[in-house]
Amino acid sequence: MSSGTGGASRGGGVLVAALAIDSLGQGLFLPLSLVYFTELTPVPLALLGVLLSVANLITLPIPVWAGAMADRFGALPVVVAAQVMQAVGFFAYAWVSGPVGIFLAASLVALGVRFFWSAIFTAVADYADNSTSQRGTDTWYAISNGARTAGLAAGGLLTGVVVADGREAAYRAVAYGAAVCFALAAVLIAAFVRTGQPRRRPSTAPGPGYAALVRDRPFLGLVALNTVYALSSLMLGLALPTVVLSGIEGPSWLTASILAGNAILIAVLSAPVARRLAGRRRTRSLVGAAVLWSGWCALMATLVPGQLGWVIPVLLLATLLFTAAELTHAPVSNGLAASMAPVQARGRYLAVFQYSFTIASIASIAAPAFFGALFEVDHAAPWLALGLANAVTIAGLLLLEGRLPTHVLRDSAEQRTG
Repeated sequence: MSSGTGGASRGGGVLVAALAIDSLGQGLFLPLSLVYFTELTPVPLALLGVLLSVANLITLPIPVWAGAMADRFGALPVVVAAQVMQAVGFFAYAWVSGPVGIFLAASLVALGVRFFWSAIFTAVADYADNSTSQRGTDTWYAISNGARTAGLAAGGLLTGVVVADGREAAYRAVAYGAAVCFALAAVLIAAFVRTGQPRRRPSTAPGPGYAALVRDRPFLGLVALNTVYALSSLMLGLALPTVVLSGIEGPSWLTASILAGNAILIAVLSAPVARRLAGRRRTRSLVGAAVLWSGWCALMATLVPGQLGWVIPVLLLATLLFTAAELTHAPVSNGLAASMAPVQARGRYLAVFQYSFTIASIASIAAPAFFGALFEVDHAAPWLALGLANAVTIAGLLLLEGRLPTHVLRDSAEQRTG
């Protein structure tokens, strides 16, 4: 399979469907994590935690390699290979029972995940470059984000139903189901999706390498700023259970209801919001997202226990601000990163951009303890700290805007058609 076979891109609908199926596979297994192996294997929980942590740690250098591969061979082959790796890994999950087998299967899945996220945004940008549709890169990112969110939510709900009775066969069925999802997504992309004319130079004239990227201070500045936004995007899921149970002493069902509502809004509104933002300066849209996240934090800081009559409406309003920030940030930040990248090095640039999410994910491991410590001191403290971090990024974005060429600030395809 080649990602660039000449002519226009094709298979956009299939690509979006494949991303939804891929995320369905992720969503199927996401609620299980450690629970799967504690239920099906005799391996102690402490050892399982170490095995899975090491399996993820060894993937940290992967984006650097994956980005170079995407620039050399095209992003779609890397995406397909990543999905195949995950399919094989999840199939193995149904059979492994000892520490070595668990580590090998988990490592294969973790490597596939890292390769996938290091290449998929390049694949979408490549598709948008040569698409005959009137959608710009940001809109394609938004559509993809909506599809992935819908898949994740559906997978989580399905797993909750399937494993409700706790039978071992049900757990294995989830692993097989995830494997089938990744395999099907890989087949669909390999068979039906193309990204048009190759954008890569001959091997005798390679594009800019990582040395040039390291010297690109505006881009590294964007990566740093986006780390704050990536961490903010994780905090709803991380902090909401604590806020509902301890912060406001609310009903247990409230957390699941709010998270489900957030997922539905993301799935439904991603594309319309991207079209609404089309033609606006991307940096100003990100400023808007930072303002929304700061407002979310400010409202969360006001919540107190024992006064559900007004607290729940404020919590719902705060979640709407968070959701609006997510809807704005996800497509625009990736679109800006793709536009800042030299075309011949887009794979490298977007792979490095994903390190902002990797750093945020690593920080999120310590975040519950950090959040809990601040929360014990004062329920408003963690929210004020995160809100301040978002507010500080606004100045950084405005400084970054002054160092970027005009064509980077807006989605050119949307300007032509909007």
